[in-house]
Amino acid sequence: MSIPATKTDRHYTYADYLKFPEDECWEIIDGVAYSMSPAPSSNHQDISGELLAQVHTQLRGKPCKVFAAPFDVRFEDSDKTDKVVQPDLLVVCDRSKITPRGLIGAPDWIVEILSAITAGKDQILKRALYEKRGVREYWLVHPIDRVVTIHRLGAEGRYGVADAALLQGRLPVSAVPGVEIDWDLWQPLEQDAL
Repeated sequence: MSIPATKTDRHYTYADYLKFPEDECWEIIDGVAYSMSPAPSSNHQDISGELLAQVHTQLRGKPCKVFAAPFDVRFEDSDKTDKVVQPDLLVVCDRSKITPRGLIGAPDWIVEILSAITAGKDQILKRALYEKRGVREYWLVHPIDRVVTIHRLGAEGRYGVADAALLQGRLPVSAVPGVEIDWDLWQPLEQDAL
């Protein structure tokens, strides 16, 4: 397994991000640039595709929109922002946040599908960022363990104690009423089955 590169030689911003080579995928969190390569596993992409299909179908005709990576999320509209992320999946219900260059502001719901290479960043750095910026619900899908960890923003603007659920049955998304994930529709790829 190769470790993705980080750029820590200086404080990076969205203006720098726009100059990165188009064939490379990066995120910037607090001025540190994190490479998003190598490409995700087939199991990761399979889960992402299943989630996208289910959510897209359930949101048809409703004001909320679903997007899958690569899709830039910035929390402020400035080339000087030092936070640009590409969640695996997100839903936004305030369409005024959607721009031709991605999203500006907090999505209502974000899903990250964990891999050995990105798990630490997703569980620590992104969790803190999403909490601070007001992402109402944050799911961490653990494909090997077949578990999802769910963080929900409380009234005090903090994530409380996380909930956990098995990747089976129906699981509603609290931040997006009327949307639920039917994990029984997702069948792990044969090479990944336990």
